[in-house]
Amino acid sequence: MRHPHSSLPPGFRFHPTDEERILHYLMKKLSSSPFPVSIIADVDIYKFDPWDLQDKAVLGEKEWYFFSPRDRKYPNGARPNRATSSGFWKATGTVKIIVASSMATGRGGVHFNIGVKKALVFHRQNKPSTHL
Repeated sequence: MRHPHSSLPPGFRFHPTDEERILHYLMKKLSSSPFPVSIIADVDIYKFDPWDLQDKAVLGEKEWYFFSPRDRKYPNGARPNRATSSGFWKATGTVKIIVASSMATGRGGVHFNIGVKKALVFHRQNKPSTHL
């Protein structure tokens, strides 16, 4: 993984709000617009156990950000595939709706939903043993 630390100013901290992550990073990613500095890595997080993710991050010590594709458990279904080699990621808690402020989008005094945020918890799963 390439680290952009040398091109960032001293004391740089990456702590975007949910709204900023969607409007300034995800939307650029979706439109294939260039980023001035590569801060968020492309990683299929569902293929890795949580203890392996820190090494995949570009920045961060306790919190990491990734662009990750959504894999489906079944080709025509909506159910996500979150299984890894030693367990699975499970959505837990309440889904948080992310709302854009009117200043960020230039649409006047109207607030509207731009995304959702889900908390994921990793559950270890022992592999079934095969008996002959």
